Amino acid sequence: MASLAAWYREHGRHDLPWRLTTDRWAVLVSEVMLHQTQVSRVLEAWPGFIGRYPTPPTMAAVAPGEVIRAWGTLGYPRRARALWEAARVVSERGWPDDLSELPGVGRYTAAAVAAQADGADAPGVEANIRRVVERIAGRQLGDAAAEALSIEVGRPLRGRDRLLALMDVGALLCRPRAPKCDACPLSARCKTRGVLPDDGRRRQPRYEGSFRQRRGRVLAALRSGPQGLSDLDADALRSLEADGLAVITGTTARLP
Repeated sequence: MASLAAWYREHGRHDLPWRLTTDRWAVLVSEVMLHQTQVSRVLEAWPGFIGRYPTPPTMAAVAPGEVIRAWGTLGYPRRARALWEAARVVSERGWPDDLSELPGVGRYTAAAVAAQADGADAPGVEANIRRVVERIAGRQLGDAAAEALSIEVGRPLRGRDRLLALMDVGALLCRPRAPKCDACPLSARCKTRGVLPDDGRRRQPRYEGSFRQRRGRVLAALRSGPQGLSDLDADALRSLEADGLAVITGTTARLP
C-alpha cells in the first residue's frame, strides 16, 4: 500500500485552480466558496469571481450588493457579505496576525489559509479531514483532538501538503457512502474500515421547500434590480435584511 505522501503525489487534485496560487486573498476566497459547496460548483464560479475581485481593495471599493450579485447561485450568500466585510478590514488595516479575526473566518479557514498561502504548519480540519481522522480513531473527536490526530496521521507531510492530502483522501476515497477502503493509503491504521455510527451531528436540511429556498428566490429577484415589497416573500425578505443582504426603503427592496 502506498504511503499518504506517495498517494497524494499521484492522485491529489493538484489541478484545482486555487491550488496553483499561494496568494492569500485568492486562497481565502476559495476556502469561503468551498464551505458547504461542491467542488464542481466552485470550479465554475471561482475563476470569474477572483478575476473580478483579485485583491481586497478591488472588492472593498464596490457596494456589498455587487459582491452578492457576483456570488450568483453558489448559496449561503452571507459568505459573500462576509468576504466583502473581510476585504474592507484588510484594505483599511492590513491582514491581522490571527486570520480568524476577519469576518466570516473561523478556526478551520484561518488554518487552511495559513497553511496554503503562508507555508505555516497549521493543522486544519474540515468535513473531509474530520471524517478521515474520526474513522481512523473509531470515535468522534473534538476540534483539538482531530487536529492533533491529523498531524500524527499525516506524518511526514506538513502544512499545506498534509492538509490537502488528507482532504483529498476524504473527498476521493473516505467518502460518506461507499468508501474505497482498499485504495486508501491509511487503511492499515483505520479502526472502522469506513463504517462509523451516526454521530448525531446536525445534518443539512432539505433545500426543496425550505426557508433557505424562499430566501434564495427573493435574493434572485433582487439581483435583477429593486423590487416592490408586495412582490416579495415578506418573511424571507426580513431575514435577508437582518443578514445585511437586502435593504428596504419605503415600498422597495434592493441589494445593499
